Amino acid sequence: MSALASLYPQPLWQWFAQICAIPHPSKHEQALSQHIQAWARDKGLSVLEDKVGNLIIKKPATVGMENRKTVVIQAHLDMVPQKNSDKVHDFTTDPIEAYIDGDWVKANGTTLGADNGIGMASALAILGSNDIKHGPLEVLLTIDEEAGMTGAFGVEPGMLDAEILINTDSEQEGEIYMGCAGGVDAEFSLPVQWQAPASGVTALCLSISGLKGGHSGVNIHLGRGNANKLLARFLADYGQDLQLSVAGFNGGSLRNAIPREATVSLTVPAEKLAQLQQQVADFEALIKLELAAVEPALKLSLSETTLPAQVLNANTQRCLVNLLNVCPNGVMRMSDDIAGVVETSLNMGVITTTDSSVQVLCLIRSLIDSGREQTESMLSSLAQLAGVSVKFSGAYPGWKPNPDSPVMAIVNQTYQDIYHKEPVIMVIHAGLECGLFKKPYPEMDMVSIGPTIRFPHGPDEMVNITTVGQYWQLLLAVLERIPERG
Repeated sequence: MSALASLYPQPLWQWFAQICAIPHPSKHEQALSQHIQAWARDKGLSVLEDKVGNLIIKKPATVGMENRKTVVIQAHLDMVPQKNSDKVHDFTTDPIEAYIDGDWVKANGTTLGADNGIGMASALAILGSNDIKHGPLEVLLTIDEEAGMTGAFGVEPGMLDAEILINTDSEQEGEIYMGCAGGVDAEFSLPVQWQAPASGVTALCLSISGLKGGHSGVNIHLGRGNANKLLARFLADYGQDLQLSVAGFNGGSLRNAIPREATVSLTVPAEKLAQLQQQVADFEALIKLELAAVEPALKLSLSETTLPAQVLNANTQRCLVNLLNVCPNGVMRMSDDIAGVVETSLNMGVITTTDSSVQVLCLIRSLIDSGREQTESMLSSLAQLAGVSVKFSGAYPGWKPNPDSPVMAIVNQTYQDIYHKEPVIMVIHAGLECGLFKKPYPEMDMVSIGPTIRFPHGPDEMVNITTVGQYWQLLLAVLERIPERG
């Protein structure tokens, strides 16, 4: 961490080192929140924790900047907790083991939390500075962005004075975001009926691992393997011929992360064991060939386990396998208006088997409400055909692009003045919180910027050191150019 804290810009990286040292996965942000509150009060700053747990910290303008428009710098407190299967790590108690690898900062076997820890660190560094020029400043740190946007939903009118919001949750230097996708969770629930396993069977676990996973919005168009879909495909293709009986299907851990690992507990007649082993090897070779360019570390494994007390009966298993195999996943439609941007997508993120049901949690994203609604309609029809229930929850709006945004124009011109090239004005398929802020603050002018972060929401997450410095320079220059109040 001492090496991390010595990087440029030091105030930002010193804060990021502190953030890594304090566990803060979604729904467990309180320790980090309390640390920040104590620090801010010690600095003499105004601090408010709202009723849902968001932090609002206010700092007066520097001398000569008092008449500038008030700006809120916004980030989220939580991080995605993902780790490799062989990594021993408790995200609620253990610090993130960040390290420097060339021009990148990475983490040892876990997500890094650069999403959105770098943005948070930049806001706190500015709050703590004595020599950065800015007008009246507010910092909004929301909770639970990665697991439901609870904090953003809880932001109320009157909490903020700002006319301009700078969101720091973007992940590509050189791009300025002026809009984002909305989304909704879709959860299938399949009631299960059990039966005793047949005699003369062998109990096994079939697992898939080594997939890249990643952000279900930012990375959904890259064609990466979905562990849940791949195991469902195996069961659909070979389960009946091999007389497999499923005792449990569990895969993925977050609805907004492409699932990297999944496991099916099953039984197979002893006389079919050799055939199953061959089919697993053949299937692994097949999908390695199909996904050679994107999933070079993909691995299927088959291991013996203890005989389960019960397996799904034939009707339940048939329904489950067909549901998982036919459920859409990935890019549903590309945008006609914005070249190269996904309009609508679906991620089959989490499958969980309990004694009473199998739950399948998906996340629908879309730049347009009608795209989201059409996908909801498709899943409702699928549920009816399969004889299962589906419920939709946690819907959040997209952030409608405003090509005439004054703050976007300032960021655009400032970027060109510093780097002598034009940035790319973008709409992102990820779900930024800006759309939710538009409800209590419909007139607030918003923009989103950030450094280059690769593979967020997975253990390969990394942030580029050079671009953190570029992001910092841009942010400070923009604050200095904020116009006076009209």
